[in-house]
Amino acid sequence: MGDRDDFLAWVKSTLRDAEKALHDGDPGPRRLIWSRKEPVSVLGAWRNAFGLEQLDRLFTVLGQSFSQVISFDFEVQAFDVVGDMAYTAGLEHISTSVDGEPRTFTLRATQIYRREDGQWKVAHRHADTVAPDPSSLT
Repeated sequence: MGDRDDFLAWVKSTLRDAEKALHDGDPGPRRLIWSRKEPVSVLGAWRNAFGLEQLDRLFTVLGQSFSQVISFDFEVQAFDVVGDMAYTAGLEHISTSVDGEPRTFTLRATQIYRREDGQWKVAHRHADTVAPDPSSLT
């Protein structure tokens, strides 16, 4: 397999599993796939974080907010690998509980990765909630 194939396989397994665990209340696997080297950042659907200290607090808060994941699917719409950098852009379809209330939502998510010591690590995430198509509401 080539770099692109290996990276996509990692996204569809390790990354997906870490995100599913986070949405079930366990931020540990997400922490493991994030870079521990500055700079790191999140422009999140609900909260932002800049730097390792804020990132760790964010993951703790998210883990405390989410529970009882039913499903997590990352619909990759675009990705590329260039040397030791990569990106993904796509839709995250999530069914979980947020602060004890069942919720189903879709996030647009773009992430930037860097290869560190031979392993992919997330360095930046931007996500926002997809608003319903106004034409589908009529």
